[in-house]
Amino acid sequence: MDMLKPGDLAIGIDFGGSGIKGAIVDIRTGQLAGDRIRIPTPQPSIPREVVQVMDQLVRRLIEAQTGSGRAMLSPDDAATLPVGVGIPAATRGGTVLTAANIDLAWIGFPAEREMARAMGRSVAIGNDADVAGMAELRFGAGRRQRGTTIVLTIGTGIGSGIFIDGRLLPNTEMGHLELHGKDAEERVAESARDRLNLNWRDWASGFDDYLHLLERLFWPDLFILGGGASKRADNYLQYLTVKTPVVVATLKNNAGIVGGALIAHDRRHDDAVRGTVAPLP
Repeated sequence: MDMLKPGDLAIGIDFGGSGIKGAIVDIRTGQLAGDRIRIPTPQPSIPREVVQVMDQLVRRLIEAQTGSGRAMLSPDDAATLPVGVGIPAATRGGTVLTAANIDLAWIGFPAEREMARAMGRSVAIGNDADVAGMAELRFGAGRRQRGTTIVLTIGTGIGSGIFIDGRLLPNTEMGHLELHGKDAEERVAESARDRLNLNWRDWASGFDDYLHLLERLFWPDLFILGGGASKRADNYLQYLTVKTPVVVATLKNNAGIVGGALIAHDRRHDDAVRGTVAPLP
C-alpha cells in the first residue's frame, strides 16, 4: 500500500453508551483508511475507564497500520496522528458539561486534557451528533445542502445537530425535548424500542411524533437520520408522515468516526496556525 501523507489522516472515535468505535480516516475523502475497531463501553462508564479503552483502541489502530506487509504509516508519522472524539454530551472548551447516557462523573471532566495526556497526542472533543453531522454535511447526505438541516443520531439516546447553510449550532441536545410527558429519547431512541419491546411500526409512530415536534419548532429543510437505527431504516421510513424530506445518513454508523477525524484535523490545523505544531503540508 502506498504511504499517505500524515496530514491526510486522523483518528476518529465515536463514544457511545454501549460501544466505543474508532478508525483511521482519510480526511480528504471521508473514507476509512483501515479497519474499524469496536470495544464495549465500560460499565459504569466512568472517565478513567473510558479513557483507558480509548487509548487501547488508538494503539490497536496504529499497530494495524504500521506492521510489516501492509504498512500505511511510518511509526514516526503514526505517533503524531491526532484524535477526535464524539461524546454523547454537551461540551465546551474541551470540558464535558452533561451526561445523559454516560456516567455522571463526566460532568465537568476536562476530557481533552486528560485524553491527550493518556494518548500522548493532540485530542479534540465534540458533541457526538454535532461531529456526525459535520461528516454528513462534508461528505454525505447533507453535502451542499442549504437552509436548515437537522441531523439525528438514533442509538442508546437521541443526539441532534442543527446546521444552517452548513454552519453548526452546537450542543442542541434535542433528544431531551419533552414528548408525551417524557424526554423524547426515553420513548423513541433505538434503546427504547428494545426496552419497550415495540415492533417497527409502533416505534415509528412515536418517532414520527418526535419529528413533527421538531418540524413545528424549526421548520427544517432536511432531516438526516444516523446512528445505529440508520442501518435498519427500511423498517420504518415508510411510516413517517412529516412534510420535511427525511434521508438516511450516507455514512450511516460511521458518521461519528469520520466527524471525529474532521475535528481532530481542524484542531491540528488550528495548533499549526498558532505555531504549536509543524504546519500541515
